[in-house]
Formats: sequence, C-alpha cells, structure tokens
Amino acid sequence: MLSKKSQYAFKALTYLTERYKKGPVLIAEISKKKKIPLKFLENILLELKKADILDSKKGKGGGYFLKKDPAKVKMATVIRLVNGPIAMLPCVSLYFYERCKNCDEQHCGLHDMMVEVRDATLSILENRTLQDLVV
Repeated sequence: MLSKKSQYAFKALTYLTERYKKGPVLIAEISKKKKIPLKFLENILLELKKADILDSKKGKGGGYFLKKDPAKVKMATVIRLVNGPIAMLPCVSLYFYERCKNCDEQHCGLHDMMVEVRDATLSILENRTLQDLVV
C-alpha cells in the first residue's frame, strides 16, 4: 500500500510534471493546489531534490522544478525513494531484502506467490513514468 507520503509525493510530482519547463513553482502553490500540508511537502520535496529528481531556485521567481524529463523518471524509482520496498514481503524485495524469521524460502508457497506479485507490479512500475500520470 502506498503511504500518505508517497501519495503526496505523486500529487506534487504530477503538478510539477504539468508545469515542466515552465519555470520553478513555489511550495506554497503546490501545497494549496494539491491540498498537501506545507511542512510535510517541504520534507518530501527536499528528499526528491537530494535524489536528483527535483531542483530548486532561490529568490524572486524561485521554487521547485523537475530536474529530469518526466518521461524518464520511473514510477518504481519514486516509490522506492519515498515509500521503500515495492515487494509486499521483505524476503522477496530486490533492493530491501531481509530474510523472514522462521521461514524456509525454498519451500514457502507465500514467498513464491509474492515473487510473482512483485514481478507483475514491477513490470508496470518500471515501464511507467511521471509523464504517464498526466497523459
């Protein structure tokens, strides 16, 4: 399940995608238009900036803007950055793997099924981008 933080991140990124190459957008504008609490949004945008997805400009005419072409920012990348693992179980995660306690992964039906779920989900999220959110 996507966290509230992830949902807010995608709302903000959708707004910035719609304004791609039109100049920086003030945090207050994004907050108001997308109904995202300002303090929460500041933290999300800073995280996305540190990950090189966004950049910002200070001063008059400043704000946040997409650093990368929205058609090149994969949904899976944003989810992993903001929400964490895409897999529903830690033992099937590609980037956040953890062995389950008291479980034999070689003989676990749930593990095997969740690998299929992960792969099906990734086949969508790795092939969709921020641009797909506004088309």
